[in-house]
Amino acid sequence: MLNMNFSVPVLLNAELLDWVPSPMPGVDRKPLAREDMERGHATSIVRYAPGSIFRPHPHPLGEEILVLSGEFCDEAGCFPQGTYFRNPPGSSHAPFSPKGCVLFVKLHQFQPLDTQQVVSKAQAFHELPLRHYVALHEYETERVGFIRLDVGDERAFKSLLPIDDGAVELLVVSGSVRYGEHSYPSLSWLRLPVLDWHTFSISEQSILWVKQGHF
Repeated sequence: MLNMNFSVPVLLNAELLDWVPSPMPGVDRKPLAREDMERGHATSIVRYAPGSIFRPHPHPLGEEILVLSGEFCDEAGCFPQGTYFRNPPGSSHAPFSPKGCVLFVKLHQFQPLDTQQVVSKAQAFHELPLRHYVALHEYETERVGFIRLDVGDERAFKSLLPIDDGAVELLVVSGSVRYGEHSYPSLSWLRLPVLDWHTFSISEQSILWVKQGHF
């Protein structure tokens, strides 16, 4: 298991992690949290080389995807950077990428009755409004969205979060944030059971993928 204690903060700069080959040629991963090698709960950065494919597979407890770069395809079509997916429990697909892509992927983390299929073609990352929460999905207590922030926007960030209980999962899509004594640039992942606002700051204009209410 990897980073499966949800009461402990996890802060990772994925750029510093090695790519790990998947069972399919041309598809590599950087595991961030994992219950088992090829099943169960997993959070990863995934890279498809141009022309690579992944075998058809089901999602027993759902699959959540954010296209970080390139173009991701499956039977429903091809989807560019900024597209957000929720493939619910019981769904399946056969993904591929003619041009190559990088994804943020979360597996087996849906609530059992959250059966909504979501394909959100968000506007280009650089066109997201500043200091505005863009909702991507809501189910019971769970909230997922984008926030684009500038240097010094920590107070605005706190006020924009839909849930004010201190627990948050962040992916730095672009830019850089600081937490404690360390900086976390693009492709950093922070899973914080309690966010200490006294040690959090925006180092440069940043786009954050934010998830709450699922701990």
